[in-house]
Amino acid sequence: LVGRKVVTALAAGLTPIVCVGELLEERDAGRTHEVVGRQLDAVAAALEATAGGLSDLGRCVLAYEPVWAIGTGRTASPEQAQDVHAFIRGRIRSRDGTIAGSVRVLYGGSVKPGNARELFGMPDVDGGLIGGASLKAEDFVAIVAAAGV
Repeated sequence: LVGRKVVTALAAGLTPIVCVGELLEERDAGRTHEVVGRQLDAVAAALEATAGGLSDLGRCVLAYEPVWAIGTGRTASPEQAQDVHAFIRGRIRSRDGTIAGSVRVLYGGSVKPGNARELFGMPDVDGGLIGGASLKAEDFVAIVAAAGV
């Protein structure tokens, strides 16, 4: 379903933000890569069936947003986020090495002024998908500053 929505959004000239992530039980069971890989593969397969192929993934924004961090105040450590972001890039690289480095991969799980700089400092984290903190002007400005923008 998500793959079809991505294809439809791209055909309409939109830039889809494709969120992937695991439940807390899946993380605790060591299944993060399995779950995120399955989610990415579904989107990749839908794109590969179109004229633009997997290269259209470069027109999307990917976001690792662990379900257990949405609205809970919990966040992945910078190292956990980096691990999953590197996995995402590797998974894309295994299908098409030409686009893996150019796909934007954001972190979206309770990004706050206090953790933004460390998260954004990870080599495979290209920025943040900011939720609740975007509703507080001071917090959002601090997050933007942490991104070096």
